[in-house]
Amino acid sequence: MSDELKDKCGVFGIFGDEKAAYKTYLGLYALQHRGEESSGIVACDGKDMIIHRGMGQVQDVITPDVLARFKGHMAIGHVRYSTTGSSSLKNAQPIHVDYSKGQVAVAHNGNITNAEILRSRLEAYGAIFQTTTDSEIIIHLMAKPSLKNSEEGILYALSMLEGAFSLTFITPEYVAAARDPHGFRPLWIGQTAAGAYVFASETCALDLVDAKPVREVEPGELVIVDKNGLRSTIYKKQEKRAHCIFEHVYFARPDSMIFGEVVHEARKRFGRQLAREFPVDADMVIPVPDSGNSAAIGYSQESGIPFEMGIIRNHYVGRTFIQPQQGERDFKVKIKFNLLKGVLAGKRVVVVDDSIVRGTTSKLRIKTLREAGAKEVHLRISCPPHLHPCAYGIDFPTKGELIANGKTMEDIRKYMNCDSLGYLSLEGMLASVSLPKENYCTACWTGKYPVPFDKPNKYFAEKGCP
Repeated sequence: MSDELKDKCGVFGIFGDEKAAYKTYLGLYALQHRGEESSGIVACDGKDMIIHRGMGQVQDVITPDVLARFKGHMAIGHVRYSTTGSSSLKNAQPIHVDYSKGQVAVAHNGNITNAEILRSRLEAYGAIFQTTTDSEIIIHLMAKPSLKNSEEGILYALSMLEGAFSLTFITPEYVAAARDPHGFRPLWIGQTAAGAYVFASETCALDLVDAKPVREVEPGELVIVDKNGLRSTIYKKQEKRAHCIFEHVYFARPDSMIFGEVVHEARKRFGRQLAREFPVDADMVIPVPDSGNSAAIGYSQESGIPFEMGIIRNHYVGRTFIQPQQGERDFKVKIKFNLLKGVLAGKRVVVVDDSIVRGTTSKLRIKTLREAGAKEVHLRISCPPHLHPCAYGIDFPTKGELIANGKTMEDIRKYMNCDSLGYLSLEGMLASVSLPKENYCTACWTGKYPVPFDKPNKYFAEKGCP
């Protein structure tokens, strides 16, 4: 990723394992790439709930002392980046409440696009919100007095929500998972050899807890696991899918399977198609690690140009190592990446990256490649140019900050100071994934938003959404 984006979040849940909290810790560790601002776990033994949340990565928040306090055979967990609501402890998840129908906690991945309208209505009826996140709205909807129990409450809340949401819930009786009717965000069901059921945003989390993938939670489906086993309800049938294809481009881990295919294989196909669309004479193909690795392999395989590692990433630098203030941006890039000067000197280099956002980081990277002795630098991007903000849970910069907004390819090439520039076409990208093109959301490239959002929504207005 040429300019760091904030992902949505990652969710995890498990029922039927006496080490539920520990397994949730492992699952969140596997999903750390989906959110590094805060982490949290809620565990339950069928009676009491124990919750711990904190700012920071999983290993810093869920310490051995914290894990020792958890008990119970079920748990849910969450890792977060803020897209709606500020980055603060009060907005960390899972959100837990004790209300008239008992205890419940919820963890949310995505963005509720009618959040402001729902929040205004709830406040008009006396609801008092403790956080600024859209996820708390779900809890307030569940607390409607006429609803008989928490399961009815979940179904009612789901019927009121619009936008992108993959959710896990926990009560003293069950763990549940639900997905929005368009299926924007991934959500999987797995099962361990001992029979415990697991929910996770990506299959890489199932792998770490030795759970076999069973299937994805269907769009518009609520799945509940309790002492009697697993049961499912389709709460809203939606024929049109809108899977976020940017999960394949960047966010999901390459070893995960989402939307029916392994991410690594999809990215290699992006690279192959990119090589067909933008061939060039060069000595080597190098990726921007790590998200450009798979596409660079595909570009190399299709073009016949040798694959090399010209950029080395420091994996001990988290996304929050240095706050991204403009004066520190160059140093942050130097901390995170270093160049193999002996490999690059005098060579014509194809650099494959997954995307460009603002362009400032890519520009600096090309500058350093030239300083390292690269004779030519050809930049290849494995998705189309980003022209519009995301309304469904990816914290893109404002429309005006996106480098491709209002600029030609030649304008961008000159700004980058690269010898050539090629973005994968929208048609080529959609032809490289397994599902029909109608099943994917492409709003950040086309501006065609599959689900409407609040016109008065300040967040989207600030981002430049129509």
